[in-house]
Amino acid sequence: MKYQSMRLLCMFDLPMETSSDKRQYRIFRKELIKNGFTMLQYSIYYRTLPNRSAGKRYQHALQSFLPQGGEVRLLAVSEKQFADMQVLVGHRSYQEVLVGSKTLVTI
Repeated sequence: MKYQSMRLLCMFDLPMETSSDKRQYRIFRKELIKNGFTMLQYSIYYRTLPNRSAGKRYQHALQSFLPQGGEVRLLAVSEKQFADMQVLVGHRSYQEVLVGSKTLVTI
């Protein structure tokens, strides 16, 4: 089995009309963070994974706390594809620069 480091992106668009919608949004976001996801942009979170089978494990974990409405999408990309992402406006976050493609970072 070949191990290839990858990133799992979770992109979501959730309704924010009622107080129940807002509550489900907060719960979903907090669960993403508990599961090791980091915010890339509003409504786009990512997590570094050692391989695709680990990605399946997180997919099953996310399914346990999905909100009732809206859209949630997962996209798995290789570390090289993620590193090749171009920032057209703004800049890379401090965490992106610090971590980069490293699997272990100590501060």
